[in-house]
Amino acid sequence: MTTIALPAALSMQGKRAVVTGAASGIGKATALVLAQLGAEPVIADRAPMDATREEIQAGGNMCIIAQGDLTDDAFIASFFAAERVHAVAHCAGILEGRPWTEDRAWQERFHRVMDINVRVPLQLAAAATDHMAAHGGGNIALVGSVAGKTGGTSISTPPDYAASKGALHTLVKWLSRNAVGRGVLINAVAPGPVETPMTRGFNLGPTLPMGRIGRAEELAWPIAFLCTSAASYLSGAILDVNGGAFVGP
Repeated sequence: MTTIALPAALSMQGKRAVVTGAASGIGKATALVLAQLGAEPVIADRAPMDATREEIQAGGNMCIIAQGDLTDDAFIASFFAAERVHAVAHCAGILEGRPWTEDRAWQERFHRVMDINVRVPLQLAAAATDHMAAHGGGNIALVGSVAGKTGGTSISTPPDYAASKGALHTLVKWLSRNAVGRGVLINAVAPGPVETPMTRGFNLGPTLPMGRIGRAEELAWPIAFLCTSAASYLSGAILDVNGGAFVGP
């Protein structure tokens, strides 16, 4: 069997990549893919990440665990306090399952969703940009949503979630304009419904063009691509990865 070497543009050998939300779902899958490409992932989450670490190590790679709360600015700063970080894949986020009209703490919930889904990626990207610009550049990949473009894949999509992802898409463009001249490329993916612990219980598969929702690894590969030098001329892009559920500007 012939072994084909990984093209240099896709190799992450010798590079460190911070991956948030790495305990499960898209974040975990992205950490595994980046490890396959040769990166040393710095995996971050509030939840335990033993399973992610074990799978990375089973593939012959190493990783660093950073357990903490991303709403703590000091925790975000800790990612960039030591060795150089070449890429950041920010996959953490929240989606409230309760209908917003039935949530008595609606205002508190709205502020919490905006804090985690909008302020945190802004703070993280800003800190990463400063660090990367001082070390020769880097790549940042954020995770938006088709809901940020369409208002949601169904009437059950919470308005706070859709609004937060629309805001994140705008942030990608703003961040790109402020980072690209400093050698830092900031892009995003906009997933459709994906099978993760966060979307458990949502039965949208039969309504979608492919007849199913996406798998976490189907998002992980595009996210990982945005972290490599193969994406060297992409800045401010939001890649639609939704199985044809949304086709448009």
